[in-house]
Amino acid sequence: MLATLERLEIQESAEELAAQILQSEVAEEYRRCLYKLKTDEDTQRKVREFNKMKELYEEVQRFGRYHPDYKRVMMDVRHLKRDMDMDENVANFRRAENDLQDLLDQVSVLIGRSVSENVKVPTGNPFFDSGSACGGGCGSGGSCGCS
Repeated sequence: MLATLERLEIQESAEELAAQILQSEVAEEYRRCLYKLKTDEDTQRKVREFNKMKELYEEVQRFGRYHPDYKRVMMDVRHLKRDMDMDENVANFRRAENDLQDLLDQVSVLIGRSVSENVKVPTGNPFFDSGSACGGGCGSGGSCGCS
């Protein structure tokens, strides 16, 4: 029975933490930027154009340099990607997305280290991974020994 009560307390604490994260300024900024990204017509036009060209790019990649439109598609996809990346709403969204990911990484590291310094918390961020035994965000194909 004690284990069940302890698990319920842990679950409650986790739900409180999740609610706090959802109510944080970082999460609010993420939602605001996502809304602007989804509702701005010019931004959505750029995203649609890029996605359409990306499909053509994938088709051209199957044949490589031998495809008759290879050069044109390669130049167009780069131009449209740059255009989309330079859009203010896209840039703001990516910044907000990274800020939210950083917050989640910090929380994960705090929780993991509160259990033990040896708990491996793969964050994908070298700043956080430097203190763990993993050291590389576990993206090293298991060579870190954490798998």
